[in-house]
Amino acid sequence: MGELANCSRCNGLFLKGSSTVCPECRKQEEKEFHIVYAFLRKKQNRTATVEEIEAETGVSERQIRQFVKQKRLHPVHFPNLSYGCEKCGAAINEDRLCDSCKESIQKGLHARERNASLEAKKEQQEREKANRTYYSW
Repeated sequence: MGELANCSRCNGLFLKGSSTVCPECRKQEEKEFHIVYAFLRKKQNRTATVEEIEAETGVSERQIRQFVKQKRLHPVHFPNLSYGCEKCGAAINEDRLCDSCKESIQKGLHARERNASLEAKKEQQEREKANRTYYSW
């Protein structure tokens, strides 16, 4: 059975399923999607920016970027559409992070792995020293 939740758009209560918005807001999102898609289907509008789409259709920039993030509008077909990187906010067309944020995270992971490896070697050396037995006659 669904879980009771607040709609992220209107803050109304609804039974949460696969959507984070109530059925009424979902219908509104669908209407907005069809408005944006109809606008972009016209050849002269395919290269429109998010700001231009917002001005012409009245659909919010946040919602348009959400459609791109959900892969409902593909930047391959509409090259000037993008959404923000989840870490720094830079404009991206795919994934959740921009290339520079991915690179910085990878560098951090590699540094952490090197540190862990060095610590493991130190511990191994200390154990070897502690396990040495000296015999005297």
